[in-house]
Amino acid sequence: MTSLTPEQYQQKMQHRKQVQEQRVSQAAQEKGLIIVNTGNGKGKTTAALGMVMRCLGHGYRVAIIQFIKGAWEPAEKVVLSQWGEKLCFHAVGEGFTWETQDRDRDIQKVYEAWNLALTFIRNPGFKLILLDEVNVTLKLGYLNLEDLLTGLEEKSADAHIILTGRGAPPDLIERADLVTEMKMIKHPFREQGVKAQPGIEY
Repeated sequence: MTSLTPEQYQQKMQHRKQVQEQRVSQAAQEKGLIIVNTGNGKGKTTAALGMVMRCLGHGYRVAIIQFIKGAWEPAEKVVLSQWGEKLCFHAVGEGFTWETQDRDRDIQKVYEAWNLALTFIRNPGFKLILLDEVNVTLKLGYLNLEDLLTGLEEKSADAHIILTGRGAPPDLIERADLVTEMKMIKHPFREQGVKAQPGIEY
């Protein structure tokens, strides 16, 4: 790369600023978003929790429904519980599917979580609803995709819904406004046999 003189660099940055300001001025619309975090890489829930923190920081009400991880108490639940009535946190699942080994009960618990989620989706008082690991329930066939897509249409116009988990189906990706795929490059469990650690995985 050819190095720029200070004057050339300043001109380049001024041009970038003008382009960016024009884009921002044209993007005047606000709307509630359907957000999907999927892929085999780590960080889907963590990224969603960053948005949860932002919404709470703005004084909005937030609901979190965990579909799979409910058999253990994640550290984020302890921290977020300090927000009181601003945050509703429900871990409805009974753990990972390979631990429960009961498909009928897993489906029952998923629909308990989904029906609970619908109460928040339909409540205009909530700005953000996080459906943690719901994509996995779709991939396994525990939650019907049409039920989910129909439920998403019931949200208020300015509410955001985040759906996390591997294997988000194409129809959900098509419906979403923002989709991020986490790609695994390296993982210490797979390459080194390093177990899940507090502060990193939970």
